[in-house]
Amino acid sequence: MPDQESTTSFTADERSRVRVFLVHGLYMNRLWLRPLATRLRALGWPVSLFAYPSMFESPASAGERLMARVFATGAGRVHLVGHSLGGLVIRHALQRAPYLPSGRVVTLGTPHHGSRIAALLRRRHLGWMLGASRRRALYGDVPQWPGNRELGTIAGDHPFGLAQLIARLPAPNDGVVGVAEASCSEASDACVLPVSHSGMLFSTQMVRQIDRFLLSGHFAVATDERADSGA
Repeated sequence: MPDQESTTSFTADERSRVRVFLVHGLYMNRLWLRPLATRLRALGWPVSLFAYPSMFESPASAGERLMARVFATGAGRVHLVGHSLGGLVIRHALQRAPYLPSGRVVTLGTPHHGSRIAALLRRRHLGWMLGASRRRALYGDVPQWPGNRELGTIAGDHPFGLAQLIARLPAPNDGVVGVAEASCSEASDACVLPVSHSGMLFSTQMVRQIDRFLLSGHFAVATDERADSGA
C-alpha cells in the first residue's frame, strides 16, 4: 500500500479544477488510453485524450497540435501524461510553448534520450518501421526539458513485448524500453512498477502513482507492492 500520506487526503475539488491530457505511444490510438482515462475520471480528474497518427505525423507536429488543444480548453492548470512516444510528443509541445498553463507531467515507459530498439532498427536499415517517430524522438535527439515543470517518470520491469524478438534488452526492462532508458535526469521523482510496456496502461498501481504525482509532485511506492503485474 502507499505510504501514510494517501491521495484521499486531497479533496475532489483539487482534481476537478484542472485538465489532464493523455497522449498515446507508437502504433497506438485513443482506444488504448480509455481504460486509464476511465480510472482517472473515477478519481475525479477531467480527462481529455489526444490522438495523432504516430507513423505519419512527426512528434514535433503532434506536439504543436497538442499545444493548440491545451490552449483551446481555457484551463488554468493542465497536467500531461504520455505513454512511450507520447512522452516525447509532450517534450516537443513544451519546447514550442513553455508558457503552457502550469501543471505536472508524468511519462510512462518513455525513452527520454533515445530507444535501444530504434537504434538497432536503424543499424539494420529498418528504421522505416518507426515511421515519423524517428525525427527528433526515438533516435534520441529530443528537445531539452523545460526547467519550470515537474516531471515524474514511471518505468516497467516486466519484460514482455514483441521487441524481445528483435533484440535482448538489458535488464530490467518492460519488454520494449529499459528502465534506464525511461529515466530522465530532470525528473522530480521516478518509480519502477512490475508492468510491461503495453500492460502499464491497464495497471491499477499505475493509476495510483499517476494520481499521487499529479496531486503532490511525488510518487509513493512501497517495496512490497508487487502484486499487480499489469502484464
